[in-house]
Amino acid sequence: MATIWKGTLSFGLVTVPVELKRAIRDDERIHFHMLHDKDMAPIRYERVCTADGAEVPWDDVVKGYEYRKGKYVVVTNEEFKTAALSASSTVAVREFVPASSIDARYFETPYFLIPGKGGEMAYAVMREAIKKTDTVGLGTIVIHQREHVAGLKAVGNALVLELMRFADELVDESDYTFPSTKDARAPELHMAQQLIDGLKAEFHPEQYRDQYHANLMKIIKAKMKGTEAKLTEPESAPAPPRLPPPGEGLTRAPGGGTAATPPPGRPPATAAHRKRPSRRRTARSA
Repeated sequence: MATIWKGTLSFGLVTVPVELKRAIRDDERIHFHMLHDKDMAPIRYERVCTADGAEVPWDDVVKGYEYRKGKYVVVTNEEFKTAALSASSTVAVREFVPASSIDARYFETPYFLIPGKGGEMAYAVMREAIKKTDTVGLGTIVIHQREHVAGLKAVGNALVLELMRFADELVDESDYTFPSTKDARAPELHMAQQLIDGLKAEFHPEQYRDQYHANLMKIIKAKMKGTEAKLTEPESAPAPPRLPPPGEGLTRAPGGGTAATPPPGRPPATAAHRKRPSRRRTARSA
């Protein structure tokens, strides 16, 4: 894959020559062109002025910021260049913070950092140190004249640099209303925890597939061959376990399902404690 950025990663006295390469595949998404249905010719979009309806050549197009409905501030190409940051060939890690302290919403786009020639040992030392301390290194990087917050992680044998969002890009939790912790009563919480324990598993991402993408590709390839695609229905998810009435928990039953169990503090019911059905009374003879 192409190199996105090339430079030096540094913190303290440690410097590592690195290259930035993609860590996700976004080129495998399906892209469609807009066509004229009568002759299959691609459709071309024109720049049309909303005032007079005339087509506007590129040389007459400027960029404007709408600060009020219908009111704009025009920013020239020279002003864009003034605002742009100079390219830097160094990512300086300013600090290391606990990995668990970063809200996952901050992370946006991951990239692999590939060590340059002669930097393999320093690269391995930095990676292992980040693993053992369970931290994320924070710094900044300039890509295409724009500054980004950079998070440095250790993932397997690789160092991953993840572009991060700025704090003002996140929606604050206080903008919405969420249930209080007081709404989670102990019996229901116990039941939910047992249900989660019964569904715990190792993470295997390959078992989750984009079925919509797969179906579209089957349709496209079949039409290229002049045939009809045979689509398979995705397997239905297993039925969720039956939830008992409030106040009862869940345990794994011998047959693999779930069975109700009492929450902590309440003794399990036994045959002797269960209420026997009352006998139907018969009318007394006169």
